[in-house]
Amino acid sequence: MLTRRKFIERSALATAAVATSGCGTVLSQPPDLIDCHTHFYDPTRPQGVPWPGKNEAQLYRRVLPADFKRLATPLGITGTVVVEASAWLEDNQWILDLAQDEPFIKGFVGHLNPGEVEFPPQVKRFARHKLFRGIRVSGGEVKRLIEPDRLNHLGLLAELDLSLDVNGGVDSLSSVAAIARAVPSLRIVIDHVANVRIDGEAPPSAWQEGMRQAAEQRNVFCKVSGLVEGSGRRPGQAPRDLSFYRPVLDHVWRLFAPDRVIYGSNWPVSELFANFATVHALVRSYCAEQERDCGRFFAANARAAYQWVRR
Repeated sequence: MLTRRKFIERSALATAAVATSGCGTVLSQPPDLIDCHTHFYDPTRPQGVPWPGKNEAQLYRRVLPADFKRLATPLGITGTVVVEASAWLEDNQWILDLAQDEPFIKGFVGHLNPGEVEFPPQVKRFARHKLFRGIRVSGGEVKRLIEPDRLNHLGLLAELDLSLDVNGGVDSLSSVAAIARAVPSLRIVIDHVANVRIDGEAPPSAWQEGMRQAAEQRNVFCKVSGLVEGSGRRPGQAPRDLSFYRPVLDHVWRLFAPDRVIYGSNWPVSELFANFATVHALVRSYCAEQERDCGRFFAANARAAYQWVRR
């Protein structure tokens, strides 16, 4: 629980961050503010990491909870749901071990492969940990999830009260809708607004239609992450003007708000396009315009999707 003094302090800090990053709208601070998309990894481990590559100098460094907290805590962020950044099985355990003594981590979305014979024992193993909240599937594998053996495994996810994150493009959205219909008890989260290209104009009609189909299924959520990445403007040149992102945000909000739109930063990948304060300020400013939806967007909807753990 926040004392009144702490509440005022956090609100003041967040307001200052909004002002300094070029987004002028002020938003009062909800009690919980959960960033539902961060990545942690350590290339200095003896085994290294499968991602990012050494050629990505800005990302190829130790990225740990303390690094994120230095940026997030002054903005009033109270926790994060970490999303996998490695296909290595034991890196699921590495994140869970990292989270064990770090109460800022509220949950972890791991990497396992539905359809593989090892999937059931693997998912049952990790589901024993209260912070393991689901898995993510990316790229072309999303379309394969509609195959019967994979659907059976997604049914097991649902039985274990776990979620499915989907990191795909516009062409994955019809598959998301089909999966949601086939396994209606499974909570599905679309990452990075389906990686749509953002250019300040109305988003492509195929994306709009795909998002409409997905949103018709009440077990589908949309994560407002990947906005500055959608601009494609590196290094650090993503627009700071909210109007540039408004056409996409308006569409997502119309389809998924108030109870199925979720906040996520995609840090540290987002740093390639804009600093963390700017990324956060953009969504805070937009959410302030929506008024009553802010508490849901920053925490309650994420709890519905991930059942993140209060620690």
